[in-house]
Amino acid sequence: MLTKQKKSNKSTAIFLSVLAMSMLALAYASVPIYRIFCQVTGYGGTTQVAIRAPGAVGNKYITVRFNADVSKKLPWEFYPLQKEMKVLPGEPSFAMYRSINKTDRPISGMATYNVTPNKTGLYFNKIECFCFIRQTLQPHQTIDMPVMFYIDPSMLDDESAKDIETITLSYTFFEYTDEY
Repeated sequence: MLTKQKKSNKSTAIFLSVLAMSMLALAYASVPIYRIFCQVTGYGGTTQVAIRAPGAVGNKYITVRFNADVSKKLPWEFYPLQKEMKVLPGEPSFAMYRSINKTDRPISGMATYNVTPNKTGLYFNKIECFCFIRQTLQPHQTIDMPVMFYIDPSMLDDESAKDIETITLSYTFFEYTDEY
């Protein structure tokens, strides 16, 4: 009887150990899995990445507004060089943002981004963007940073998105450290 109890305890211990290790693995994998989910579905205004634009479609212009924010911990000035532009779906478009390091030391920053309304994330495609890589500014350096994008023409066929007339592209810069 005692050996049966020991076998049962051993089986339970093994099961709980495997369960704990699985939960730990899932916890580590959850951030990349969530990021992939957002990129694939556009959830939360996550934009898509593309190689090239398909070309302008139709004659319905969509206004793209540009927003820029900086973390309080990053001593940079950051702003769009244009407030908004009108674009045709499928048409490649080009916008510029400016960053200024206001300190006497080099600082690296990384931009996070999204679009609103959130449902347009699936249709907003970036071809090239300063947000894809870390940006390092030397003391008091000013740089202009490009973003090339297009709006997927299939947005015009989506019942939940075809009436959208304005999309806001928003960036927030954070200081980049080796801790990331």
